[in-house]
Amino acid sequence: MHEEIKNFDIAVLGGGPAGYTAAERAASGGMSVVLFEKNALGGVCLNEGCIPTKTLLYSAKLYKQFQNGAKYGISGENIAFDYSKIAARKTKIVRKLVAGIKSRMNEHDVTVINKEAKLENVNASFFTLSDETETYRARNMIICTGSETVVPPIPGIENHEYWTSREALASKEIPSSILIIGGGVIGMEFAALYNSFGCDVTVIEALPEILGNADAETAAFLREEYAKRGVKFYLNSFVTAFTEQGVEIKNNDGIQTLTSEKILLSVGRRPRWNGIGLEQLHLETSGKGIRVNENMQTSYPHVYACGDVTGFSLLAHTAAREAEVAVNHLLGKNDTMSYNAIPSVVYTQPEIASIGRTEKELSEKGIEYKTLKLSMNYSGRFVAENEGGNGFCKLLVDADGLLLGVHIIGTPASEFIVAAGMAIDRKIPINEWKKTIFPHPTVAEILKECMFA
Repeated sequence: MHEEIKNFDIAVLGGGPAGYTAAERAASGGMSVVLFEKNALGGVCLNEGCIPTKTLLYSAKLYKQFQNGAKYGISGENIAFDYSKIAARKTKIVRKLVAGIKSRMNEHDVTVINKEAKLENVNASFFTLSDETETYRARNMIICTGSETVVPPIPGIENHEYWTSREALASKEIPSSILIIGGGVIGMEFAALYNSFGCDVTVIEALPEILGNADAETAAFLREEYAKRGVKFYLNSFVTAFTEQGVEIKNNDGIQTLTSEKILLSVGRRPRWNGIGLEQLHLETSGKGIRVNENMQTSYPHVYACGDVTGFSLLAHTAAREAEVAVNHLLGKNDTMSYNAIPSVVYTQPEIASIGRTEKELSEKGIEYKTLKLSMNYSGRFVAENEGGNGFCKLLVDADGLLLGVHIIGTPASEFIVAAGMAIDRKIPINEWKKTIFPHPTVAEILKECMFA
């Protein structure tokens, strides 16, 4: 009795934002799809990244609002938090959303295999994959295997206990103190979370400023805001060793040792795609990721790659759009991937939302631009909801009045940055964009106010 081989139009490797989006879009287009995910559907973003951190951060935001209620004429006594209940709610939200994705896969007749697939062999017509018990064949393959946390080779680290974002999100307690190695987006969001709940937070960053490639002015504003709240920052500082005494760092002040109850590693992520038989395809790479063209095709025919595995953007919304482009190409639709207007958000309080080029990028490329900038206090809604708060909105515009970049610090910037993205992506001059009627009062009006600055 020989083993039955199941045939599909597309095999999707990985069930994160790129994978489940690709599977749903392809199935909607009439293609038969098998999706392999050895862990939970939703990938890192839903299970140990975007969604759980934002759930926790929302509780932190509410807690701070209760504490600051007197500013708004609201008073209360014995304001407290129960982090175990906050963590339990996070788990409930994640499970609910994972179930939602599973339901969508079922609705579109996507075959979901809760195991890791291994590419066994290829020929001119199809790819043969195995999950160790069954065999599958597919005419096309979309690699959406994501990324993994980088653990730097710091001397002594192998003998020291530390957290990555996974362990931090799994914890049901707030530590008394935490040392965060890395002041990027993930590091700063955890810094905001722990600081809000009274933890003693220290951030170590090797670069001259937090948030790496972000707009330098917004990054500095955020750092200064959290410094006022008690977060300690060590910039231009390198971790040189983990010792019994603590974490040894080196900077312009020399070498010193820092101690804390917990240590959180947050120095970035790297594409993950080795060990499942893809090596036999000899895919061309770009940096540490898989190289793709504007249709998300790899160097091997009928193989696409989307999401973190390409090593380019490492954002869930980018991954989902890349998946749409890949599937549209498979379906014969005219579509290409553009990275000109990818929004980036830091979910601290205040929020940072950015899109397009930074001033540093424009200066380095010799591109002429002018800056239109206003305080967030030009928005009546912002003033009404942010007593004593501030921030700014900055538009970078070229000589023809086209938007090159937008950088905002002030909650809820994440909810309207997409409007700027549409203007950049559709090349709408600000003289035309400013004719748009924005609802009043909204914080989004700051975009229009800026155009007249």
